[in-house]
Amino acid sequence: MSDLAQVQIRPCISADYDAIAAIYNEAIATGSITFDTRPFAAQDIQAWMDKFCDRECLLVIERQQQILGWGIVKQYSDRPGYRVCCETSIYLTFAEKGQGLGKMLQTALLQKVAELGYHHVVVKIVATNDGSIAFHKRFGFEMVGVQKEVGHVDGRWQDVAIMQLILPQVPPSPT
Repeated sequence: MSDLAQVQIRPCISADYDAIAAIYNEAIATGSITFDTRPFAAQDIQAWMDKFCDRECLLVIERQQQILGWGIVKQYSDRPGYRVCCETSIYLTFAEKGQGLGKMLQTALLQKVAELGYHHVVVKIVATNDGSIAFHKRFGFEMVGVQKEVGHVDGRWQDVAIMQLILPQVPPSPT
């Protein structure tokens, strides 16, 4: 049985919070993947979950009860006119990158986006993260702009690439 056959994607539970924080902390430590700058703990992930509305979720990808990555769907804005739009992010532990897990997680995340009734998906990527930009393009995301010097991390200005994906099969949700 291949390693990918043993992989499961599921909604996160509170027992996952430490692993989710540890994976996020890897990204934070690089200074070039996220604009968060302090380490996260399980309580921080719990705080995210406590603020979720019914159209937001956090999925984990695991193998043999080990969390390898996570993906999040969050509403773009709480203003009613934006009810059709969400923002997503995925993070994998660095040790597991390049093995097809990101593709599996992104596929599941986009399925969840459609189930939640979102028509428009936005991702914000540090503009120097060519790998993430290329990854999202493979899923049909298109570049819609770059915000110049929108962040300042590790003593340097950072630009953010904004990409979008339209899910034409998902009609507008009722108000």
